Amino acid sequence: MHTGRLLGSGRTADVYALDGSWVLRRYRDRADTTEELAVMAYVGAFGFPVPRIGPPAEGARPTDLVLQRLTGPTLADSLLAGRLGAAEGAALLARLLRELHAIPPRVSADPEDCVLHLDLHPENVVLTEAGAVVVDWSTAAEGRPGLDRAMSALTLARIALAPGPPAGADVRPLLKALLAALADDGGATPADLALARARQEANPHLTEEERSSLGRAVALVNGCTP
Repeated sequence: MHTGRLLGSGRTADVYALDGSWVLRRYRDRADTTEELAVMAYVGAFGFPVPRIGPPAEGARPTDLVLQRLTGPTLADSLLAGRLGAAEGAALLARLLRELHAIPPRVSADPEDCVLHLDLHPENVVLTEAGAVVVDWSTAAEGRPGLDRAMSALTLARIALAPGPPAGADVRPLLKALLAALADDGGATPADLALARARQEANPHLTEEERSSLGRAVALVNGCTP
């Protein structure tokens, strides 16, 4: 199928413009997108801000997603440009995590479980005119909310420890503000951080440098915890 203009590439997928309303997200490392679509449809039905799901494109592959084309900067772009401060960015991330964790599990029978994004960081929040929208649900799962909070905090800490711009730029204030904002929700406990570290260590898309920094990243999160 004709995929249109390449808009961007991430660790696992490429995004192409189909037209002014829709984009095609094509994974390079996955068999199909059935579960991701199901999670997005589920949380979207509760009013959580996700891209609209489009009709399957003609000739689409099982690795393809047709999604709403979003217009606006990412939260990361706005933070780096100084349009938002660390406190504002942290408050937004904390609110999104809190709202997501209020959604009951789709599959799990455990009432303490909820839907987890497991990769909610500033690059995966798009600031549209209608409000913030959370993208990239490829790692979504169900479980205790503390793991999701720990994954977000550990990812920010890992970015803060990475060499060179934009990595490390204004990330420590954001991490401190996020942990403060999450404190009333239970924050990220040592057990949560241990699970998050194990999950990130098993991520085949991390570089060896990123993987080797996880111990220091855990220490940074602990040092920034109020």
